[in-house]
Amino acid sequence: MEKINFLARTKNAFLNFKKKYRRFPSLSQWKRAFKVLTKQEKILFLVFFIGGLGAVVFLSLNFYLENTEIKPAPGATYIEGTVGQPGFINPILADSNTDRDLIELLFSGLMKYNKKGEVVPDLAKHYEIKEEGRVYDFLLKENIFWHDNAPFSVEDIIFTIQIIQDSDYKNPERANWLGVKVEKISDKTVRFRLEEPYGPFLERTTLKILPKHIWEDIPPQRLPLAVQYNLQPIGCGPYKFKEIQQDGLGNIKSLTLVQNSDYFDKIPYISKIIFYFFDNEEDLIKAAQENKIHGLSLLNPRDQDLLEKKEFHSYPLSLSRYFAVFFRDKLPDGKSSILAEKKIRQALNHATDKDEILKNVLNGQGKIVQSPILPEIYGFEPSSKTYEFSLEKAEELFKEAGFEKQNGKLTKPSTAPIKEFKLDLQYRDENEEVRALQECLSLDSEVYPEGKITGFFGPATKEAVIRFQEKYKKEILDPWGFEKGTGMVSKSTRAQLNKICNPPKKEGVPLKLSLTTLNQSFLVETANILKEQWQRLGIEIEIERIEKSQLVQGFIKPRGYEALLFGQGLEAIPDLFPFWHSSWKKDPGLNLTLFENKTADRLLEETRRSSDPQLRAENYQKLQEILIENAPAIFLYSPDYIYLVSETVKGVDIKTITAPSKRFCGIENWYIKTQRVWK
Repeated sequence: MEKINFLARTKNAFLNFKKKYRRFPSLSQWKRAFKVLTKQEKILFLVFFIGGLGAVVFLSLNFYLENTEIKPAPGATYIEGTVGQPGFINPILADSNTDRDLIELLFSGLMKYNKKGEVVPDLAKHYEIKEEGRVYDFLLKENIFWHDNAPFSVEDIIFTIQIIQDSDYKNPERANWLGVKVEKISDKTVRFRLEEPYGPFLERTTLKILPKHIWEDIPPQRLPLAVQYNLQPIGCGPYKFKEIQQDGLGNIKSLTLVQNSDYFDKIPYISKIIFYFFDNEEDLIKAAQENKIHGLSLLNPRDQDLLEKKEFHSYPLSLSRYFAVFFRDKLPDGKSSILAEKKIRQALNHATDKDEILKNVLNGQGKIVQSPILPEIYGFEPSSKTYEFSLEKAEELFKEAGFEKQNGKLTKPSTAPIKEFKLDLQYRDENEEVRALQECLSLDSEVYPEGKITGFFGPATKEAVIRFQEKYKKEILDPWGFEKGTGMVSKSTRAQLNKICNPPKKEGVPLKLSLTTLNQSFLVETANILKEQWQRLGIEIEIERIEKSQLVQGFIKPRGYEALLFGQGLEAIPDLFPFWHSSWKKDPGLNLTLFENKTADRLLEETRRSSDPQLRAENYQKLQEILIENAPAIFLYSPDYIYLVSETVKGVDIKTITAPSKRFCGIENWYIKTQRVWK
């Protein structure tokens, strides 16, 4: 009732004001109008007024939010932590992941990788493939400048390739560019001419380019000594060098990059990137725990648990690499290895529990692989044939290969004696004793190179007997005073034959294998699990740990191992030729198993010449089946690359990388600051 009276009085007051003044009330008049209200009426008025004002604010804010959106804003600093020291921030000298990380941000190539690991244009505006894959033409983008404002040109590309091809520079990429001619077609067009079609060549052009005007007057022998340019590089990438900080001992503590405002492509949002360098992973993780860095990579997936409660987002990236146990058919001393037998290799595949290895070594951060054809990365169909973990199947294959369990160990029984010789034998005899004689003599290729087992004592057998008698002259001829062999098998010759071909029966030979691997924690852990798994079958395993400095010269080049636990990396456009073609069995080839198969060779050759993705997929599917059937290796896993980034950093969108440094693909889309803009 009071509310109705209040409204009536308010209405009457307003009509009286309107009648009296017949114009919009002044402020003083509004004040007098407010005085006629009671205290309770004033409170109600204020409540309605504040409610109306709130509604206006709410509707305005809602309109603003519906018609605007949050967008990345320029600015902020990103800090990356890494283990190691930069030495050569130079595309043709880089020898560490630390160097390559910095090169990825500072330099550009004709082509680059996108977030899916695909090869896309970078410096190039577009490209053409001509003459059935022998010619590649690239047209450059406009307005490309080096960080010192010098214009980028085709001459820079030609200069970089020629340096790599020059043997005086000793560049490890040289083999990839031999036989490639590079020439200037116009101010904006460069041409590469190949001797033979090479399907994956496009990926070669992701090579980062050097500025000719900086390096052309520096001779090869002084290239590594040009400290100023190797540690304060001039590139044309999205970021440019600003400053370097060192401690009193000359160790580099940090290196700062700033946004390249003249970048030819999209300018990055993050204005500054600082790299902090640590001596070991423990110090790196500690810095992350103390929130001193925004990003880091982990070598050991289990270290991720140490940062579980910190504000880091984990990016498990698919890296195009795989680890396997590569088998040799010969021991380092040249003797034949038991691994030369296919059934033994297949049995070891069945005896390997890959799930256990993935779980215990990689914390489940990775994928089991059955071949070097990685289906998750390249989109190939996985093989229908796999080696399921089965100790029963492994034991069955070992039994077929002639092994049996003795005292809990897999053992190959000693070879049965050929025959005990009891008869005198001479030229033109023909019987089973002569056959046994020939079998015995054929064990020594110097004595009986013909090695024919006929059962007939002919001229070749007689000559073999003479060579045998003269080889063991002391035991056979000397007691009778003979200087030369007689070619007749009698008492003393029979005794020596029985000694050579009928040795006393020995215990069986246990199955022993030597497994070599790098002295890196996850590889040593993998080797130890393999040893435990294979010992369940009764196989004796000796693990040999080697340092990285020993690997190439001591083991890879001479193939000095029986079984090698090692990893191989592939490119975005996979080329398996160097790893599995028979022509690459010897150094500098990377055919670590000395695998040889005519059908596989043909598939590899055809695939390498073609740029047709469909043909590549079909041929590699066939190659996959050949490799799995022949089991030259045990293909184990493809570990994820664990990259941790602070949750304050947005826009990180990467899935597949070909190398650790490629985690910075799309760095121009990362951001920390945001702003709201009208749609």
